[in-house]
Amino acid sequence: MARYDKYEPFSGGFRAPLAAATLAGAQFTPVGVGLDTSGRVVAGAGNTGVLGVYIPHALRAVGDIVDVMTDGEIVEMTGLTAGTTYYAAAADGAISTTNTGKKLGATVESTRLVVRVGRA
Repeated sequence: MARYDKYEPFSGGFRAPLAAATLAGAQFTPVGVGLDTSGRVVAGAGNTGVLGVYIPHALRAVGDIVDVMTDGEIVEMTGLTAGTTYYAAAADGAISTTNTGKKLGATVESTRLVVRVGRA
């Protein structure tokens, strides 16, 4: 059950409405997200490219306002390796070590991802 831990309070993220409802079973699964042409959060690159990481903590409806992390730490993640760089796939926002998407950050421990999404 991944969750936001440390969140830089001034510029560590942003809020925006969801473009699609959270699917059952997707709660607490981090995903790289961007914005669509209406400024709504979508999994993957959307119209803007991957801008940050979103963790659905509950079932959410279309239009619900959510927090997207750009600078902070996510803990209680599973399947990670300490000291490894992670990326978000443009197609679906899946987080992996495959260097074909947007760089999200690196792990300090095998369960803690330090998120530092690059700014243009």
